[in-house]
Amino acid sequence: MLTRDDRTVEDCLEAVDEALALGLRHIGFKDIGVPPDTLKSLNAQIKSGGATSYMEVVSTSPEATLRSAAIAAAIGVDRLLGGTDAEAILRIIAGSGVAYYPFPGSPVGHPTLLGGNAGEIAAHCSRFITLGCAGVDLLAYRATAAEPLDLVRAARTALGRDKALIVAGSVNSAERIAALRDAGADAFTIGTAVFDGSFSPRKRGLRAQLQDIVAACEAAGTRVA
Repeated sequence: MLTRDDRTVEDCLEAVDEALALGLRHIGFKDIGVPPDTLKSLNAQIKSGGATSYMEVVSTSPEATLRSAAIAAAIGVDRLLGGTDAEAILRIIAGSGVAYYPFPGSPVGHPTLLGGNAGEIAAHCSRFITLGCAGVDLLAYRATAAEPLDLVRAARTALGRDKALIVAGSVNSAERIAALRDAGADAFTIGTAVFDGSFSPRKRGLRAQLQDIVAACEAAGTRVA
């Protein structure tokens, strides 16, 4: 994710070129941090580079969340993450070809924290499947009332193997990447740990951080795409 502190970074149009040059093919951004026109250009740049584009909604009001969903449909992102009003968002993106992955649980604030226990997460996942969502976007390491990996395992069980489980937020170490693989996550997002250098504190620069994240994925036996 071309993001820091749950906002798209201002130099995202330059940063995306480094990500594409390393062969990354799943690249995303948040709905806030830069103007809509920049998001449109960024999305086009991601897709023209042969990558799948993601936009994660972190707006905190219902109205802003729905506006962001409309922007996602208008600019043609491939996958929309976040938000909790799945029915309303699915209506907005209907016919656009955008795959939707809502937040299970009770996300609050910005940067976002996650309320809810494993049972609630599982119930939300089951409901989202019924509505026709492609999977979920789980803020496991932002949990305030449960163990993160318990939430991942609960979501995995509820989703089955046909729906995707993306884990977002505070994935900042090789240990967490491996733990998510073992708990059943299909994918994870990482942004702040790239741009503040905390994934590999002894190295400088975006490229070095991304290279070490790719190496951590390979060491964990996960597919890097």
